[in-house]
Order: sequence, then structure tokens, then C-alpha cells
Amino acid sequence: MNLEKLFNPQSIAILGASEEVGKVGNVISKNILELGYAGKVYLVNPKYDQIFGNKCYKKLLEVEGEIDLVIVAIPAKFVTNEIRENMHKVKNFVIVSAGFSETGEEGRAREKELLQLAAENNLNILGPNCLGFIIPKLKLNASFAGGLPEEGNVAFVTQSGALAVALTDLAKSEKIYFSKIVSIGNKMNISETEMLTYLEKDEDTAVIGMYLEGIKNGVEFIKIASRVSQKKPIVILKAGKTERSQKAIASHTGALAGSDEIMNAAFQKAGILRANDLEEFFNLIGFISHNKAMVKNKVAVITNAGGLGVLATDAFAKKEIVLAEISEKTKTALRKILPEESSVENPIDLLGDAKEDRYKKVLQIIEKDPEIGAIICLLTPQDQTPVEKIAQAVDKFNIKSGKVIVASFVGGKKVEKGIRKLRIRDIFNFSFPESAVAVLDAYYRWNFKEKNLEEKLTLDINLNKERKKNVAGIIATAKKDNRHALYFSESQKIMQLYGIKTIPTCEINSKENLPVRSDFPLVLKVDSDEVLHKTDKQGLILNLKNQTELESAFQKMRNNFPGAKLIIQPMLARDMEIILGIKKDVNFGPVIVYGLGGIYTEVFKLVEMILPPFSKEFVEKSLREGKLGFLFVQTRGQKIYNISELAQIICALGEFSEDLGDISEFDINPLLIYNNGNEATAVDVKVII
Repeated sequence: MNLEKLFNPQSIAILGASEEVGKVGNVISKNILELGYAGKVYLVNPKYDQIFGNKCYKKLLEVEGEIDLVIVAIPAKFVTNEIRENMHKVKNFVIVSAGFSETGEEGRAREKELLQLAAENNLNILGPNCLGFIIPKLKLNASFAGGLPEEGNVAFVTQSGALAVALTDLAKSEKIYFSKIVSIGNKMNISETEMLTYLEKDEDTAVIGMYLEGIKNGVEFIKIASRVSQKKPIVILKAGKTERSQKAIASHTGALAGSDEIMNAAFQKAGILRANDLEEFFNLIGFISHNKAMVKNKVAVITNAGGLGVLATDAFAKKEIVLAEISEKTKTALRKILPEESSVENPIDLLGDAKEDRYKKVLQIIEKDPEIGAIICLLTPQDQTPVEKIAQAVDKFNIKSGKVIVASFVGGKKVEKGIRKLRIRDIFNFSFPESAVAVLDAYYRWNFKEKNLEEKLTLDINLNKERKKNVAGIIATAKKDNRHALYFSESQKIMQLYGIKTIPTCEINSKENLPVRSDFPLVLKVDSDEVLHKTDKQGLILNLKNQTELESAFQKMRNNFPGAKLIIQPMLARDMEIILGIKKDVNFGPVIVYGLGGIYTEVFKLVEMILPPFSKEFVEKSLREGKLGFLFVQTRGQKIYNISELAQIICALGEFSEDLGDISEFDINPLLIYNNGNEATAVDVKVII
């Protein structure tokens, strides 16, 4: 899509322009005519000869000049015919009209027809059911929102027009300035993916913020976002974190991999910064738009209130940025200028009577420490605190400093004027220290993410055609038998193809007798596509110590599951149980799930999700930094587990996910891993078709 003429039009026609106050066509016409747009404007409405003293055309076809963009503000039932009549003349449309897929079956049919028209004729259509867009640099407000935000470097793309209005209004007081504000509405033709592609090359945009309620074509979106995020930070506020209901899911993996968890994994893979709420979204785009990212991850905190410093300290937990260790040289310098009662540790406590001179001197000393990448200036407005003068001191220091400077002046009216002084020089003030730490950390992580991420995303997976053919053959046999899941022996063959060791197994068909065994203890299981959760259905009997116990268990299983296959396995020593799984997400494709396994998998939910393809190095990093990280650190005499072995197994599942075919859900639960040199072994493998 070439969207240049859509967002940089030299001429605009407003279909549905109106003089009637309250009409959308009235607001759009006023915005374009009165806010300074320099291009040609054509007003179109059969009811008028003139609007606001300007000629009004009865039909678009009557306009003699070239039209780059048509803004459509007429009833939905007339939209498709109007576009069909004029698409030979115009290729770019903004449809603000509602009455499409958001309204019901008739609207969905209308939108489907419109989409087909766009696809067959190479049309660019923003919307329908959108607010429009605003380009401050062009003084172009092609929307029915009032006013014109100041020009800046933030592009804001939103599914909610109302949120765009609220954010731009709030941005005025917070000095957040925009390159583009685009409401994408129903995303029929131009979605978040097309917008990312366009904004990637937009020289006026340095930061991309998005409010999304859903993502179209998740695989393509992640591919494009991964590339764009290498150059420009992408901050997304994604609504809809919870699901009202959950379908009956056969595998543990399906139960664990909710849509929001998968969204997190997708965003992480693409290097997207996800905001948890509107405040964090606002903080991220506001701060990033005015600041460079930290080059070093060490942070100094100065405060006039000990309690605030403690809260800031707590906020560094599980962050990549850390509180800097203050050097002895710096501590000595600080002691010379601070009262004896002050703390020269980090956070540095200036005490409640600190005035601007104390802040100024401490900042100058910290500036000399080359290991510190950022300074957070905390303040509470105590009776003797000259808030405005301290703000001025921080401002003057910031002008000359090579470090990232942020503030958290905590209070209400007493800090208002001071915060305003900070904003004049683009020093971002956070309402609370926790927010300051979170934003600094997110921006630092973005800046130091893997720079070859896109290359890793498009790794050439070694797709073994013969292996894939064998997998397909095994699945075809099960489908021919009208089974919903593979037998363990079939799953075992598939795992062998991918180099994953499974437990030795003896299979007993429904008409076979129980063999005599001597390798106790043993486990007896039912092997049926009708019994997928064996523990819940008493389809699993553990720790059988002799032939008598095995025979008793065998008879019990035969009675409980007549006609079903049974399997005997050795009772392996259990050290650590891991779950591994693959979920096929309708939007993002296969998702690999791994975490703490066993019967408590869905209770503790200590799981992580990653999207293939990925490198072994990426998996090891995910393992080390995720919820299972404790397994790979020596603590209290516990030996570490083999991270390389587990990463290799996860990589094998990544390859398997590329060959999935008709498999709907898959998990290994448990995979037994050891820290004594024994090889990891899959005990139960579930392949659901």
C-alpha cells in the first residue's frame, strides 16, 4: 500500500459536508477549512450550493480538479455506491460513517462488499467507523475531533476515536506532541500492520503509540513490528486482557495459553513495549518522545524523603536497570557537602530540609560517576521545601548533563508550579517513583534488545521433508480410525523423529494378556483418546512394586476402561517435572509453552510462552530470565539443571510446530529433567488431532 497521498494530500473532497451544526460533515469541514490546511478543498453535498461561502458540488464526479483524498461522511447505505462511482478518479478514502461490521449482519455484509471493492481496485480505505486523522505539520485535521495538537514526533494509532480525543487533550498539558493521529476504526482495509509499514519510513515519527482491541493477521503484524521496532519504539496499550469464558480444552497447554499470555509473548518477540494501563502508556510515549535511552543500566536516586527512597528501591526488583553502587570516591565527596545525618548510599537521602543548593551539589557530584546512566530526582513538598527553586536547579543541571534525568515530585498543588518548570525543559515528571523506574527500564530494554532480532525471526528452519511426511502419515492413520488423539506409541515415534527421548513403554492391546515383569516398580496407564487427563479419570496407577500388584491394577483398568489399550512404563525417579506444549493460536500461529509440570501445572501456572522460530541462544535466555530461572542457579547446595539440554528440546518442538499439520493441541507432561547427569525423558506425550 502506498499511503503517501492519503496522509499527505494536496487536495481533499468532503463527501457529506454540511452547514448544519452537530453534523459530522459540519465539524470536519470546519476543521479542514479553518485550521490552516493549505491544499485544495472540495465540499460535496447535493443539498447545498454553498457552504461557509465556498462552492458546494452536488456530486463528486462534478469536481474538475484532481482529488487525492475523499472523506466520506454520509449514511452507510450510500457509501459503497459512491466509492464505486468515483474509484476511477480517487484511490484514497477515509470513511467516518458508522453502520458496518460493528452493527450486525447487514453491516457486516456491507463491509464485506466494500472490502472486495477495495481489493479489486487497489483502493486505500481508512475505517469505516473511524474518527479520521490529524497531521499537525500540515495543519490538517481530517477528523471530527476539535482543535489541532502541536507538531511533534509521536504517531498515535487507535481503534478508539474517543481515546484519541482524550489523549490529545491531555497531551497539551504534558507537552506530548504528535506527527500523526490516526483512527483506524473497523480496520477493514488499513490495519495496524499497514500503519506500521507506513510509519516505519515516516521521517516525522520517532515513537509509535497504539491503542488496540484486537490484531488482524498476527503473524504478519509481528513480522512487520519486529522490523520497525529495530528503528523506532512501538508502545502498545492492548485492551481485552481477560476472557469471560473458556472452552473445554483437552490439553494442559490449551488451558494455560490464554489469549493475553500469547499476546505478551508475541509483543516480546517483536520488541514491542506493552503498557499495562493508560497511565503507563502515557508515561512511555511522553518520556520516550523527549529523551534518549539509557546507555548504562545503573541508576542513582536522590530524595528529600527516606520513605520515598525506599519505595523507589523496591521498584527495581526484577528490572534490568539497577540501583548503582556509589563509589567510595563519590561517597567521600557527598559527605563533605551533606549533613552528617544524610545517607550517602543509594538512594541518597538529602533530608527533609534540603533546599536547591543541596540538590544542585549532589547532582554535580553524581554527574562525575561514569557508570551511572540515569538520575531520578525525588521530592516531597515539606514545609521548608522550595519546590520551584529545586525544579529550576534540576532543569539547569539537565541542560548540561550527559545522563538521563527524570523527576518524581510527589504531591498535589504544592508541586504544581515546580512540575510546570520541569516540563518547560522537557524533564518528564512521574506521579510516583515506581512509574519512573518502570519506564526507564522499559526504554533501556528496548534500546538493548537483540539487534538481529528480525534475522532470528526468519531463521531457516531445517524442514526435513521426509520427517514431515512421516508425521503426516502417523496422524492420517489416527484420523482414519476416527480418533481424537494419538496412542502413546505413535506419539513416541514422532518424538524420536525430533530427537526427544521418551520413556520405555510396553503396549497391551485390549485382547492381549498381561506379561510377566521383573523390572519393578512400574506404572500402569490407560492409553485412549477418550481419557486425556489420566489422573482425573483414575487411568493411572503408580509405583506397582510386584507382579501381584500389577495384576490387580491390570484387572481394575480392564474393568474401568473395557476395550482400551493399556501401557506399562518403568516408575522413574522424579526430580523436576516440566511441561512442554504447543498451542495453535488462530492469530499468531504456533506458540511454544514451557514451565513447571506435573499435576499442579494449572494451579501454579509457572509457565512461559515463546513464538517460533527462535535460536537456541534465545531459548536459553528465556529459560534463565523466566519463571524457571531458579533451576539454573546453584542455591543452598542444589546443583543446577542442564539448561542446554532443555533448550535443545524446546528448539526441537519449535521445529515440530512448523510441521504440525492437523494437530490442534500438544503437550509433554511431565518431561523429567535431572541435575545428576541423567538424560531428560518425556513420560507422557499428548497429541490431539
